[in-house]
Amino acid sequence: MAIPEDPYMLLSLINMKLRDGDYESLDALCDSLGCKKEEIIETLHSAGFEYIESVNQFR
Repeated sequence: MAIPEDPYMLLSLINMKLRDGDYESLDALCDSLGCKKEEIIETLHSAGFEYIESVNQFR
């Protein structure tokens, strides 16, 4: 699966996958999609979002 480069599209995709129960954690999502957790965190951080593990979402 191609990961969007646009941070807002990426935010939407990642939070949807996490929210809908497809993945129990960001690590599980990244393992399944074959993407790098650090790249997702960095891209979304640059747009002002941070991963909150307790709610399993970026906000």
